[in-house]
Amino acid sequence: MSAEDSIVISDEAAINPGDLAESFIRSSGPGGQNVNKVATAVQLRFDARNAAGLSERVRARVIRLAGQRATKDGVIVIEAGRFRTQEQNRADARQRLTALIAKAAEPPPPPRKKTRPSKGAVERRLKEKAGRGTVKRLRGRVEGE
Repeated sequence: MSAEDSIVISDEAAINPGDLAESFIRSSGPGGQNVNKVATAVQLRFDARNAAGLSERVRARVIRLAGQRATKDGVIVIEAGRFRTQEQNRADARQRLTALIAKAAEPPPPPRKKTRPSKGAVERRLKEKAGRGTVKRLRGRVEGE
């Protein structure tokens, strides 16, 4: 990815390379002794609060969706250490950030329309309910003769 490239997600969301900061840390998991020597895990930081490529709606939603991954300053921190190489972990972190922002950029669902059960459905439900009550009432004690 060159310096001018930005990742365009939607009309309201784009990731500028200047908003990303990567640092490499030692990874846990597979790798044998290599894990103790090489910093292959990536910690990707995205300053969502100050990102120019996000609209206000997307900015608010992405910080809310990030949950624990977002700091109080609006910086989203994604750690990726699933793979053994820096390049794969770097691509994984960017892909996860892109997916998070894409989810935040989705349009809100249409408002729910209130519906009412039909008159026949209400009558059938009440008739069934009365029938169940009758069955249960008949299960009671038998009166002595």
